[in-house]
Amino acid sequence: MTTYPELQLYIAGAWRSGKDTIPVLNPADESVIGALPIASRADLDDALEAAGRGFKIWSQTAPAKRAEVILRAVALMKARSEEIAHSITLEHGKPIAQARLEVQRGCEFFEWDAGEAVRAYGRVIPSAPDIRYIVIHQPVGTVAAFSPWNFPMSQPARKIAGALASGCSIILKAAEETPAGALHIARAFHEAGLPAGVLNLVFGVPSDISSYLIPKEQVRLVAFTGSTAVGKHLTEIASRSVTPVLMELGGHAPVIVCDDVDPEVAAALSVSRKARNAGQVCTSPTRFFVHKDIYRPFLNAFAERARAIRIGDGFDSATDMGPVANHRRVEAIESLVEDARARGARILAGGERPAGKGYFYPLTVAAELPDGARALEIEPFGPLALINPVDSIDEAIEQANALPFGLAAYGFTHSARNAHLLAERIEAGNVSINTLEASVAETPFGGVKESGYGREGGAEGLHHYMTVKNISHRMVL
Repeated sequence: MTTYPELQLYIAGAWRSGKDTIPVLNPADESVIGALPIASRADLDDALEAAGRGFKIWSQTAPAKRAEVILRAVALMKARSEEIAHSITLEHGKPIAQARLEVQRGCEFFEWDAGEAVRAYGRVIPSAPDIRYIVIHQPVGTVAAFSPWNFPMSQPARKIAGALASGCSIILKAAEETPAGALHIARAFHEAGLPAGVLNLVFGVPSDISSYLIPKEQVRLVAFTGSTAVGKHLTEIASRSVTPVLMELGGHAPVIVCDDVDPEVAAALSVSRKARNAGQVCTSPTRFFVHKDIYRPFLNAFAERARAIRIGDGFDSATDMGPVANHRRVEAIESLVEDARARGARILAGGERPAGKGYFYPLTVAAELPDGARALEIEPFGPLALINPVDSIDEAIEQANALPFGLAAYGFTHSARNAHLLAERIEAGNVSINTLEASVAETPFGGVKESGYGREGGAEGLHHYMTVKNISHRMVL
């Protein structure tokens, strides 16, 4: 099953084509697999009007009923998981096994938020006998959401799940390179009976759509996942109308490997996670700070396993890692590797783009990078691991915190003291010890510093999609 769906806009509960289209490519062979419709200004105006109507209906729908509709859509997505996974591998390139896991993860986001929909509790504040203070949570309104290309289904799922569970309507601008995941979600909700206008799906030039939608009075929240630079720009646009934002931005995740762990075990886990999604994950482990006493065995084990990672078409069962998503990522990684090499870093695996079609780049290991190497400062967002020795855990934490990013961080240790130091002192929204899993549906996910603002997932995940209202009620006049 390798067919690719017909791509359409979804506005006001109906499917429509666009006057203009752009091609969607398979990154494994650079072939054209689809024609993406571009939303016009008229389409965006229709989406805004439809979202306003949809919000009036959906915000007054009982939370239990919202959850019922969400779970019906989830059942449809699960029934079509193989079809959705094939679409993801075609447009993104990741191995089909990873695409299947992505569909499962996206469904988990919907299931968790459907449960949270009925648990958005308020509170009653104790006061004088004749007055009652009540705090309630209400949906914020229409959400303008923007999802990236690295997870075609699960990234849109985070935004749509939070908005719908909270009672908001949403206009989602999904990624141009990987639009099918969001399309499959919209299809499921259409068939599940979601009222028209509650979910609208558009595509187009990102800057054109964001600059048009964000300033509109109807938009009450901007939810974005992507680069720090773009997130800052969108936040600036939103600030002009005092529109709140939910920003999940870039990372450059550090990994601290202490001297009390098995270096080969830590290296094996690290290579496996680094290769996931070809390193195109905002939480991908990238900057490794390894205690000098186990540095050599860790480095050798890591490099050996990295060289064994097989790159290829995602539908080939022998493939460990697919292509990167587009030519821009290849060029970015090549530039960072060449800079590291020129500054004296050792390249122990990969480091050269293979010949032939497709946006392939091998898992690359750069060791002993000097200060000033661009790769240590710029998030590679690709299959590049940077490994340096450190003298102590204090030095490692200092290096981990040296950048303006703070999304995810990892540590390997068997020491309770070390684990406490890592958890307390690393500046990141998500710190994982002896695991490279940064988040699951039931935990809050987001960053600090320039890695973003707000949280998705967990009990905290709906907070940004809702406003807090205090009600003062005096019993008698």
